[in-house]
Amino acid sequence: MSVDVNWQSRHPGSMWSITEVCARTGLSPRTVRYYEEIGLLPDVRRRAGGRRIYDADALERLGFISRLKALGLSLAEIRELNAVYAIRGSTRAMLMRLQDLLQGKLADLDQRIRELSDLREELARYRSRVEQRVAEVESDSMAPPPGGSPEAAVGSALTMADPATPDRCLERKSG
Repeated sequence: MSVDVNWQSRHPGSMWSITEVCARTGLSPRTVRYYEEIGLLPDVRRRAGGRRIYDADALERLGFISRLKALGLSLAEIRELNAVYAIRGSTRAMLMRLQDLLQGKLADLDQRIRELSDLREELARYRSRVEQRVAEVESDSMAPPPGGSPEAAVGSALTMADPATPDRCLERKSG
């Protein structure tokens, strides 16, 4: 869920409770508190009773964190961006680092897409062999072998038809 920036500009100087912030951002109270604990949400003010209150900047930052997470950045990478911004105070430096991080994420996604495409092709080939074997078994009228069941005949036929059974496919991918 994104933060309504126009809503913030219509309410300058407003402060919100954690419940209100969570309703506006779609984040859980635990997540908001965790972001504060790890330094992603600095300078959270508290009321006299110790309850947290958040301003428009905090709401905007939570929206930014949510968008970066949606892009695939880890909390460690987001924390690094915060550090770059805080230390250098340079939006350009932060954008350059963000560009590097996103380029790395794109490369990771491209690799994952290639791996998934390879797996899809392998599964499609296996499915085709299974379909062929089903047709063969059906044409043999599914007569069970002496002392065996039709299910056992189909299972052993699949294993014999191709040594690359699904279990072996998975072993090769993870190995």
